[in-house]
Amino acid sequence: MHRRQPMPTIWLMTDERLGDRLFEAIDRLPRGAAIVFRHYGLARTERRALFERVRRAARRRGLLLLLAGPASQARAWGAGGSHGRGRGRGLRSAPVHDLIEIRAAERNGADWLFLSPLHATRSHPEAKPLGRLGFSRLARRTRLPVIALGGVTRKEARTLSRLGASGWAAIDAWLK
Repeated sequence: MHRRQPMPTIWLMTDERLGDRLFEAIDRLPRGAAIVFRHYGLARTERRALFERVRRAARRRGLLLLLAGPASQARAWGAGGSHGRGRGRGLRSAPVHDLIEIRAAERNGADWLFLSPLHATRSHPEAKPLGRLGFSRLARRTRLPVIALGGVTRKEARTLSRLGASGWAAIDAWLK
């Protein structure tokens, strides 16, 4: 994906909870969607091996694949970009939860933001949801495209543009 190409509006965030159903979730993504490969809890060699399998599946299906981590690691592993809070070259997304993090991501040159949690989520049960109003207020405070994350369902995804979202991401929604 080059910077001129359109940003994907549909995303899968991976984590260990997907287990054996990871590739089932990938198969449910439409062409042109994207994946943020996280799996932070795996040992480095195990994480790299799983990333390679996901990379092959993503390539076969025409999906953009970002690696959660430093931009230099994403380049070394052959990802289409990186996901994280730091600076770096290439396509980059950033996780944000408030206005301070939004401003930091803008300063660090992020191409788009994952704003969360919109709703309560199993990924981060301790996090206080922004709710639709809080999400909308924050999403409209940046010039960057915002991806809604956190308890988003495929059905609800159709209405998120009214809140200022450019797209949506999920884990569990891709298993239903």
